[in-house]
Amino acid sequence: SHFSVIAMLAFAATVKQVLSTATTPTVLASIPLVTFDGEKATTHEFVELNDPVMGGRSSGTWSVMPTFGVMDGEVVDVPSLQAPGFIKAAADGAFPDAASASAGALELEVRSTTPQYAGFRVSLAAGAVAPPYSCAGGGSIPLSRGCYKAKFSVPAGDGWHAVSVPFASFSDLWSPATGEHTKECSEDASACLTAKKLSSLQRVELWAEGAVGKVHLELKSVSAVPAAPHPNSTPLLTVSSPAALAAAAAPAAATTASRTATRPPARFGTCSGAVQKQLRFGISGREQPTVPVPLPATESLAEAVCCDNRTVAYAEPRFLYQAPDIALYSRLDAGVTTFYDSVCGLPLFRAPLNRSLAAFKADTDEHGWPSFRTAEVVAANVVTDVKSGLVSSRCGAR
Repeated sequence: SHFSVIAMLAFAATVKQVLSTATTPTVLASIPLVTFDGEKATTHEFVELNDPVMGGRSSGTWSVMPTFGVMDGEVVDVPSLQAPGFIKAAADGAFPDAASASAGALELEVRSTTPQYAGFRVSLAAGAVAPPYSCAGGGSIPLSRGCYKAKFSVPAGDGWHAVSVPFASFSDLWSPATGEHTKECSEDASACLTAKKLSSLQRVELWAEGAVGKVHLELKSVSAVPAAPHPNSTPLLTVSSPAALAAAAAPAAATTASRTATRPPARFGTCSGAVQKQLRFGISGREQPTVPVPLPATESLAEAVCCDNRTVAYAEPRFLYQAPDIALYSRLDAGVTTFYDSVCGLPLFRAPLNRSLAAFKADTDEHGWPSFRTAEVVAANVVTDVKSGLVSSRCGAR
């Protein structure tokens, strides 16, 4: 732990010493965050999201019983990657202030018929510019800090179990490909889930990730539980943890110096030309190829995703359109927007057609990428490979 024992006893508004040597430690009550009892402050709607990688076959469902929620499904390998996908259930909203429990743990009241499953995880979004985007990027892509993830396991047995996940075990630096931490809170204070972050939680997620297998998880409640005070302590002192002092706020995303993006080598390139500069929806500012494939740092995200066949199994990061430097919805035309090829400028999609803008946004938010229906495709300029299912433009851009 990063916290000294006496720091757990800091409950007075004014820092002072209590001289009595027989003081009974103050015990703070747990703070309910999620319940299924209809209580307004803690009842949230969870939505199931499945493995979005091209060709991903993991599938799951989320259902609600009278007093608990159920995540059920199976995680399987993504055929093109030969690595496990994921399923998860996520709830957005305003959650109770849990700052007073920052030295303690997240407590999940759960039970499972698949306790042997090795990939259970939980994540909390706080301070994220766009929670769905942050919880897809794991701090590995620009502006995606603020989604804190940790592993947990469920004991065998038919009864409910209180599973404790220390807040010190969470990190917002993790791989979107595996879910594994790339930096621990103990290694990088900026990755820690601090009291400030816990005061304004934005999202709660349950994951089955990084391991294949059947999954059945029942969730009755989620609570923030303060650390137990030391039974024999005499002074009450306010002592900030090293992590809290060093990470009052997540650092701003690093920026890269402007430079000329390079195209993929000819043997890997699929496009008829280079990606255009100053693309309308802000992607030109993403100068690093933030995909889980080794590529030259000079290859932009657009070149990597659209024109490099080494990334054929990947799209741009999920929910990228919500990132503040993209902000897709704020850049749409009134009425119908035409979306053009990033290489040769051919029109590829026009949306929304035969539906409302709200319906277009709902589809997009459900899938995590701009989502178009058949009527919105400019068929003369879009090519679908019937064998692989891959879609590209007449100019070779995916």
